Amino acid sequence: MSEGAYQRLWESSHVTLQELLDKEQPLLDPVPDPERQSFQHRLSLLYLSYLGLLRRLDTIYDQMVQPQKRRLLRRLLDGVAGRVLELQEDLVCAELSECCCLDHVLQGLKLTPAELEVPIPKYFLLEQANILKDRGLMLAEILSKMEPVSSEESFPGMHRAEAIIVLQRAERARQGRLRAKFMQEIRKEEERDRKSREDGRRKFTQDQASVIIQKVWKGYLQRKRTEQDRQVEMEFIGMLPSPNETEHLGILSQACLREDVRRLRQMEKEEEFQLAMTQTHDSLMEIEGPDMKEKMKEQIRQWFIECHALTGRFPDYPDESAGGSYLIFADKTPEQVRMELELQVQENKKKEQEKNKNKDEEKKEKKKGKEEKAKKGEVDDMLKVLPSKFIPVINAGHEEYMKLWKNRYESIHPNQSFDPETLREEKRKEVEVEIRMQVDELMRQELKNLRLAVDREEGRPLKAPKKKPGKKAGKKKKEKDLTLNRSLESLFEELVIHGLLKKSETVALKDYVGDCLHLGSTLNVANKLPMPSLFDIRQNMALYGVLRLGSPDIHAMAPLIRSILLVGPPGTGKKMLVKAVCTETGANLFDLSPSNLQGKYPGRAGIQMVVHTVFKVARLLQPSVIWIGGAEKTFYKKVPKEEREMDPKRIKKDLTKALRLLNPGDRVMLIGTTAQPQLAEMKGLCRTYERILLVPRPDYASRYVLWKHMIETQGVQVTQSLDISALAKVSDGYTPGHILQATQSVLTERRLLQLSKRPLVASEFLGHLAKLEPVYKEEEESLKDWYFKTPLGKKRMKLNKEQMEAEGARMTKERKKKK
Repeated sequence: MSEGAYQRLWESSHVTLQELLDKEQPLLDPVPDPERQSFQHRLSLLYLSYLGLLRRLDTIYDQMVQPQKRRLLRRLLDGVAGRVLELQEDLVCAELSECCCLDHVLQGLKLTPAELEVPIPKYFLLEQANILKDRGLMLAEILSKMEPVSSEESFPGMHRAEAIIVLQRAERARQGRLRAKFMQEIRKEEERDRKSREDGRRKFTQDQASVIIQKVWKGYLQRKRTEQDRQVEMEFIGMLPSPNETEHLGILSQACLREDVRRLRQMEKEEEFQLAMTQTHDSLMEIEGPDMKEKMKEQIRQWFIECHALTGRFPDYPDESAGGSYLIFADKTPEQVRMELELQVQENKKKEQEKNKNKDEEKKEKKKGKEEKAKKGEVDDMLKVLPSKFIPVINAGHEEYMKLWKNRYESIHPNQSFDPETLREEKRKEVEVEIRMQVDELMRQELKNLRLAVDREEGRPLKAPKKKPGKKAGKKKKEKDLTLNRSLESLFEELVIHGLLKKSETVALKDYVGDCLHLGSTLNVANKLPMPSLFDIRQNMALYGVLRLGSPDIHAMAPLIRSILLVGPPGTGKKMLVKAVCTETGANLFDLSPSNLQGKYPGRAGIQMVVHTVFKVARLLQPSVIWIGGAEKTFYKKVPKEEREMDPKRIKKDLTKALRLLNPGDRVMLIGTTAQPQLAEMKGLCRTYERILLVPRPDYASRYVLWKHMIETQGVQVTQSLDISALAKVSDGYTPGHILQATQSVLTERRLLQLSKRPLVASEFLGHLAKLEPVYKEEEESLKDWYFKTPLGKKRMKLNKEQMEAEGARMTKERKKKK
C-alpha cells in the first residue's frame, strides 16, 4: 500500500471514530434489568466496532512514516485498545460470563468470525526489540556459565570389525529384499501369460482395435477434463486450497519486504525528528527565551504593584501545585486572581465541613434505605456502565487530528518528513513552561524582598495543603525491601541459576487454534449454558493478558487484572497459552510452581525472600508473567501424603500479600494452571485469582480446524482422500495435545516420503488415537460444576434461574388467557 492509501484509511477511521463517540453518551444511561438483552446487544455492537477500528489503527501506525502523525496515532491506538478492554469488562458484568457469545451480532452485521479476532499491536515487540535482545544475551550468558548437565545417554563403543559385520548384514538384507521383489514381479508376469494362453486371446480387426483404443483414450481425456473443471470450481468457491501456494507465498514475501522497508524509513525519519526537536528547543531558548523571561517578569511585577495599590499589601504567590504564575498569565485582573485564590481556600474549608456533616447523614440514609428495601423487597437492578477513562484521550486525539491533519495537503511534505511549524509551536509551549518555573523561583525571592523593603513584613510561610481524611484509609503499606543492597543483575542471575526465571519458548497466540462458538446465543436464549470454545479462550487471553501487559499506558488506565487461573483437563493447551502471552508481549517468565520450589529456599524466611525477589525483579523488568503450574496445590484442602515433603502451601500467604501490592502500571501478571481445582479451597483460590477461565475439550468445529492445521504444519497438503470431517467426529473427547501426538506419530519422515505414491487417509490416525486416554464427559461435567461454584458462576446460575422462572410465569399467563 502507498502512503496515500494509508492516509485515506486514516481519514475513514476518524469518520468511524466520530460515529462511535456519538454513541458513547447514550450508553451511560442506566437500564432496568428486564432490558438486559438489548443492553448487551448495544454493548456488543460498540465492542465489535472498536475492535475493527483497533485493527485499522494498528495497520496505519505500523506503516505510517511521518513521525508527528505516528505520535498521534499511538495515543489513539492505546486509547481505542483501552476502550475495548473497558467494553469487554462491561460485557462480562452484563452477561455474567467470561466468554461472551457475539454470534447473533455477527449475523446481524453480516460479518465473519474473523472480525472477533483481537488484534495484537505490532509495536509491542518491535519497539522493545533491542531490550529483548540484550535480555536474551544476558540470560544466555548466565546459562552458559552454569555447569552443563552431564548426559549419560552415550552410545556404547564398538570395534571396527563388529561395525563392518553390522553394515554387511544390513546391506545383504537390503539386496535380499530387492531380489525378492523382482522375483515376485516375474512370477506375476508368468502367471498372467499362463492364464492368457489357457483362456485364449480374442482377435480383433484393425478397425475394431482402433475404435476400442479411441474409446478408452477419449474417455480418459474427458474424465481428466471433468476432474480439472471440478478442481477449478472447488478452488474458486473456496472449498479446496489453491495449488499455487508458491505464487501466494511469493506475493506475501514481497508485501512483508515492503513493510520492512517502510519500518526502516520510519527509523530514519524518527532520527531526523529527534535531532530537529533538540535543535528547535535550543534555538527557541536562545532567541525567544530572554524575551519570554522579561515579559513574564514584567507581568508579575505589574501584578504585585496593582494588588498592593488595591489591597494595601502584596499578594501571596500562587503555589507550584496550583499552577504557579500560570494563574497570573491567564487574562485576568489582579482582583480576579486574588478573589480566585480566596475562593479556593473557602471552598476547601466548606467541602471539609460538608463531608463531615454528610458522613452521619449518609449512614442514616443507608440504614433507612436498607430497612425500606427489606420491607418492600425491592432491589436496585439497574444495569450501568461506568464512565470511561479512555474516551477523553480518544476525544483529544480526534480533535487534534481534525485541527491539524484533516485538511493538511500532503504535497507540502512528499517525503513524509516532519512539519517544522507544528514542531515549533509544540516546543514553544515546553520552553514557556521551563522558563515559567525559573521565573517563579526568582519572583518568589523578589516578592519576599519587596515585603521586607516596603511593608517591613517577613515572608509568610506557605501552608501545605491538608490531606483529605478519605485517602488515609486507601493507603497501602509499603513493602519492605529485603534485597536493598543487591543489584538487579545479581538478583536476575540468582533466579536463573535456581530455575525460577526461565527462557520462554516462542509460541504465537494464533498457534492456539480453534473455531468460535456458532450457536452460543441460541443456547443462551434457550437458557442452556454454553461451554466456551478454544477461540473464546484465545480471545480472552489476548484481552486479559496480552493487551494489558503490552503497553504501560493501557495498563495504567485499564481495569486492573492481577491474576488469571486457567482450569481444564491435561492437554488442552494451558501452558501453551502462558508461553504465548510471554511471546506476544516480550515478557519474562517466572516459575513459582510448587514442584519447582521443592528443596529451594527452605524455611519461612527463605520463602519470603523468594517471593519478594521474584516480584521485585518482575516489576523492574516488566512486562513479566509469574506462572504457577498445579495452582490447586498452593490451596490444598488436605495435602496428600506423597506431597507433604514438598510443602506446596508454604507460598500461600506471601503470594497473596505480594499480589495486593501490584498497582496500575505494574505490568506483572500471575497466571495459574490447574486440572484439579476441586482439591483446592474455593475461597482462597478465588481471592487470589481474579479471573477464572474454563478451558474445555474442543468441540467439532475446533477439532476440524485442529486436525487440518496440525497436518498442514507437518508439510502435508490436505487432499480429498483425507476425510478430516470423519477424523473430527471420531476424535470427540480428545484434547489438542492428543491430536498433536497422533499427527506426529503418523507423519514420520518415512511416511512423508511415501505421500506421492500412497496418499494420506483418515484410518491411519485411528490406531494411534486408540492408544491415548480421552477426556470423558464426567470429568468435564465435574469441572463445569466446580466452575458454577465460583463467584461469577454463582451469579450466572442465579440469573439463569430468574430467567427460567420469568419464562415459566409468562407461559402460564398465556395458557390462562387461551383458556
